[in-house]
Amino acid sequence: MAIYRFRISFEDYDDVIREIDILPKQTFLDLHQALHAATGYQVELPSSFYVSNDRWKKGTEIAHMPNESKKSQGVALMEESKLSRFIDDPHQKFYYVYNFERPLDFHVQLVKILKEEEGKDYPVLFKSVGQVPKLPGAKVVADDATTKKEDDEYDFLGETEYGINEEEDLDMLDEEEQSEGGKEEGNDGYGEDY
Repeated sequence: MAIYRFRISFEDYDDVIREIDILPKQTFLDLHQALHAATGYQVELPSSFYVSNDRWKKGTEIAHMPNESKKSQGVALMEESKLSRFIDDPHQKFYYVYNFERPLDFHVQLVKILKEEEGKDYPVLFKSVGQVPKLPGAKVVADDATTKKEDDEYDFLGETEYGINEEEDLDMLDEEEQSEGGKEEGNDGYGEDY
C-alpha cells in the first residue's frame, strides 16, 4: 500500500515545517490530530482543510467541529473523509485553517508517495523543522520531543524536486483509487469558484 507524505508549513512562518506520513485510507481527522501532536496545539478546536489549487485558493471544505450553518449546508466532515478521496494529483495541495476564533493558516502539500513500511503505525511524524509560534493559552511541545531528520538524510537517492516521480506516483494514485473505489463521480474537489 502507498503512503502519502505531506509537508505542512505555516503560511506566515516559512521556516517552520512538519512532514507527516499517513495512509491514504486514513481520514483528514487523523492528519489534523497528527499535525497537532507535532505542534502541541490543542486538537479540539474548529478547523478546516480546503482542497486547493496551485495558488492556494480554497475549494471544497472538510471541517472539524463545524458550526450549525456549515452542517446545514452539508459540509464534509474530517472524521468521515478519507484522504484518498480528495487526492487526484501527486502534488495535491490543501489550505488548512486552525481555530477560527484565532486562526492560524497552513499550507499542506503532498510531496511524496512511498511504500508502506511493515510494522509501522501511521500517521507518523517524518520531519520537524523550526519552533512553532506560541499561542495564548496553548501548550507547545518542546522541540526535542519531535523527530528530526537532517536535510542530507531526507534528500537521498537523487530524487526529483520534493521526491516526486510523477509517472510512478500517478500510477500509485491510480492503484489507490481502484482499491478505494475511486473518487465520487462529478466531485472534482473544488468549489464553484473554479
